Amino acid sequence: MNTTATGSFARPDSALPQSIPDYLDRLRAALAGADKALIQDALYDAEEYLRSEMAENPGQSEAEVIAAVAGSYGAPDEVADIYRDTEVKVQTALRPPAPKPRRSPLGRFFGVAAEPRTYAALFYMLFSLATGIFYFTWVNVGVSLSLGLLVLIIGVPLLILFLGSVRILSLVEGRLVEVMLGERMPRRPLYHNRERPLLERIKDMFADPRTWTTLIYMLLMLPLGIAYFTVAVTGLSVSLSLIFFPLLRLLGIGTVQFDGYDVFMAWEPWSWPVAMLIGVALLFATLHVARFVGKFHGQIAKHLLVRLG
Repeated sequence: MNTTATGSFARPDSALPQSIPDYLDRLRAALAGADKALIQDALYDAEEYLRSEMAENPGQSEAEVIAAVAGSYGAPDEVADIYRDTEVKVQTALRPPAPKPRRSPLGRFFGVAAEPRTYAALFYMLFSLATGIFYFTWVNVGVSLSLGLLVLIIGVPLLILFLGSVRILSLVEGRLVEVMLGERMPRRPLYHNRERPLLERIKDMFADPRTWTTLIYMLLMLPLGIAYFTVAVTGLSVSLSLIFFPLLRLLGIGTVQFDGYDVFMAWEPWSWPVAMLIGVALLFATLHVARFVGKFHGQIAKHLLVRLG
């Protein structure tokens, strides 16, 4: 997000940050209380902008560059205000129109079908089995190889590369969560002070709790993915079977065999509409479960994939 502040700044240079880390610390403080994913994106954007300005003005100090760009990019508190305002506008534009409020219990029960997030969450439940298997396999293979080769010199760089790949995958998963479940997730990598030596930044990666909570998330995705997929497939298959099989039976096609016995043959014709009504109710109940899973899993992703400190 390239954010541009309007207006000029009539403030002494001493009031401005004197270095890029100082600027970012003030920006973080100005964004206190905002969404943690927004803070991560704002810090990354600000660092990228300021360092690009430093590269274009190699003869100037960080304080001089910050003072020069104060009128175009903004001081930390003004950039924070712009990010807050922009976030509200973006989220308002991206959020699907709210369905008309329904007061009756039946209206609320069947109204879930009018919410676009319902179907996105249901698709995430079906898709989560594949991502869960991939994440679980990736973590297990990466940890096994890295730890197994630590006795050799290649083990250390392999472990570092593996943890770096986990951070990249967390961004990919974050985009899936935000698009399908509606939970705001980071759109930029985690900010790191690039002025620090490489070894210290690698040490920070090992000391960052988010590195390990991301690994936990990826391991959890397998049992969660199995549970989500099972619930979604079972709910959809049973409900749709109850809805359509009696109708197909009326047309003389479709059977349900149990130990070689046709189940529907034992049903009286009057019971078939009842089965269809039960199927409809179960289908909408499955949609409600999908909405709950979407909110539930969004919170899990938020707490494990975004650094809260």
